[in-house]
Formats: sequence, C-alpha cells, structure tokens
Amino acid sequence: MADLWNNLRNVFGTVLPQDLLDIAIISYLFYQVAKLVRETRAAQLVKGIMILLLMSVLATQLRLRTLSFLMENILQTGLVVMVVVFQPELRRALEQVGRSQIGKLKFFSSGMDEGEVRERWRGFVDALVEGAASLSRQKIGALVVIERNTRLGDIIKTGTVIDSGPSAELIGNIFFPNSPLHDGAMVVRDGRLHAAGCFLPLSDNSEISRELGTRHRAALGMSEMSDAVVVVVSEETGFITVCRDGKLERGYSVERLRQYLTDELLPEPSEPSEKKFERRKAKKA
Repeated sequence: MADLWNNLRNVFGTVLPQDLLDIAIISYLFYQVAKLVRETRAAQLVKGIMILLLMSVLATQLRLRTLSFLMENILQTGLVVMVVVFQPELRRALEQVGRSQIGKLKFFSSGMDEGEVRERWRGFVDALVEGAASLSRQKIGALVVIERNTRLGDIIKTGTVIDSGPSAELIGNIFFPNSPLHDGAMVVRDGRLHAAGCFLPLSDNSEISRELGTRHRAALGMSEMSDAVVVVVSEETGFITVCRDGKLERGYSVERLRQYLTDELLPEPSEPSEKKFERRKAKKA
C-alpha cells in the first residue's frame, strides 16, 4: 500500500499547472467537436473513422500485412477526402467558432450613443412588426434578414442597396407582388433597410418539412451560415416564421414577434447613456 501511494505521489508530483491547463483545453475542444458533429451527417463520418482506426490497430496486432498497408493508405488520404466531402460542415463549424463569445469582440465602434442605437432599433422593430402584420393579413410573402455580428456584404452584393430608414409602408411596397424587388430578401443593417432583392443560400437540411417552400429554405440557410435573425411571412398561409442559428420556428403572433425582436435586437440600457440621450433630444426640441 505504501509503495502504491509513493508511486502515485511520484506521478502526480511531476504534473505542472500548464499540464492541467493543457488537459482542460483539449477536453473542451473534444467536447465542442462532439457537440458540433452530433446532429449532422459528419457524425457518421466520425463513426467510420473510428471503425477504420480499430481495423488498423487489429491488422497491426495480428500482423495482417496487406490489410495494414490498405488501412495506412486509407487513413493518410482520408483527411483530404474528409475536407472535400464535408466542406459545408467544416465551414459551418468555423463560423460557429467566429460567432462565439471570443469572436464577438468588437474592434471598431459605430460611434453611436447607446441611446441612439436603442432608438434606431426600436423604430425598426415597430416598422417590421407593423409591416409583417399587414403582409400576413394579405398573405403576401416576405423575407427579412437582420444582420448582426456577421457582416453580410456578399449577400448584399446580390441585391440592390436602398439604405433607407425603416417604415412599414416601404416594407410592404418592396414585397408587394410584381414589384421589382419582391422576389428576393431584404437585408437590415444597423436598424436601417439596407438592401433588397438579395439572393440567399438554400439550406441542404433534409429534415425541412415539404410544406415549406424556397423562401423558408433560404431563411434557414441564411441562419445556418450567420448569426442573422431571419423573419419570413408565408404567402400561402400568412404565418410568420423566425429563423436563427439554423432553427426554424413557425406561428409567431404579432405580439410575440415584437417581444422577440425587442429582446434580441435592443441592447440593455445603461442609465447614464439613456439620460444623456434624453438630454440631447430635449436640447434639439
């Protein structure tokens, strides 16, 4: 017993703080990778790799030279094949890393006071909710992408820049049937209607209901490749749908949509900034 205790003490006596940090980081990375691939087709790839590794070990232990040769070559070329075949999943994983708390560090400031930011987004939420309610009643389709931390310059280039202040009337006019920009998506940047008629990437998610058309598939695809909030109005049913982080939720009421957008888009107020903005408004009045 004393020998066992001495052996354990000798082993753990050589463990340095950086070794514990190293183990913690590797464990966290393995956990994040497992969480990312768990609900994608990449999960099957991981199972396949584990089976090949097991076969390679067995072939080596049993001295099966031909099988060992094949397994070694398969595993050496497997990495390249994996990158090519699973490029969408790898890209999505890297984008999720970029949208993590570390990736949200801001290096540039908009120069706007917090109260001004809240006021602008509050005006946008009012305009979008009113516009969506009107379009829903008339069963006119709409697709609105609200840009957040991930910049959508490549999406904006596919449409027409309008850079207008938000209004329910303008939203309704853009999506009115047969208008020049009604088929594409509207992109909102910094609380302004920045572009319209934009083309979005379609989701390749095979679990999407067949009842949902191209507009919903595009909304889901946009939410999979960015941190944008996407609002959809169905032209068949008039239902309002919200997509975010690759998840789609249908049947939003007007009140629920307003509350959701308010919670997601309006920054938490800090008392000094709010008072400063109110004083500035009073001076202008």
